[in-house]
Amino acid sequence: MKTVFVSWSGGKDGCLALYRVLRAGMDVRYLANMVSEDGVRSRSHGIRAAVIKKQAEALGVPIVQRPTADNTYEATFIEMLREFKREGIKEGVFGDIDFPPHREWVENVCRQVGLAARLPLWGEDQAKLLAEFIDAGFKAVVVVVKAGLLGKELLGRVVDKDFLALMQRTGGVTPCGEAGEYHTLVVDGPIFRKRLEIVKSEIITRGEHHFLEILETRLKSKKPARR
Repeated sequence: MKTVFVSWSGGKDGCLALYRVLRAGMDVRYLANMVSEDGVRSRSHGIRAAVIKKQAEALGVPIVQRPTADNTYEATFIEMLREFKREGIKEGVFGDIDFPPHREWVENVCRQVGLAARLPLWGEDQAKLLAEFIDAGFKAVVVVVKAGLLGKELLGRVVDKDFLALMQRTGGVTPCGEAGEYHTLVVDGPIFRKRLEIVKSEIITRGEHHFLEILETRLKSKKPARR
């Protein structure tokens, strides 16, 4: 059984990558989440680090959250990978789809440490990937939108087939938001042991993006599937 870590932002693409490698029988040792230097927010989508930690608890997968500044990001990431390798991890799993510079970056940092980089979604059709995510039974909510492209009213919306259709007919937007048009937080799905429930939130704007600022969450037990 191959032992891996999964690069983690809390969103749908990384979650689908996690789902695929779990179904392939891989041993996912950690989720790896880079956070702000003060440890308060996830660096990828600005979600509070405590929310991402609660999400990992809902999944039942240990999470490593590593604080870093802009100018130390790569060095901090590489050191984290070295620690993973010392624990016997062989590969890093990434949810990238079609942004070549980031693929080059993850392959480079993994190569420096002697780990393989696995990108299970790479090059696939974004609409089909999002449909796969939805059909598998995952539930995600929109937590970030880029101002000028998408409106605040989408914040908190569940990612479903109607949402996919909206993204497909909205100009300047890719179905999975791979160019940063929107980001999501996954709150439930077939690999979740518990459901992550958003209890309290507010809408804020920082720079060019609108955010669903999640202030309070709780974990809910899941009903056993009917036979």
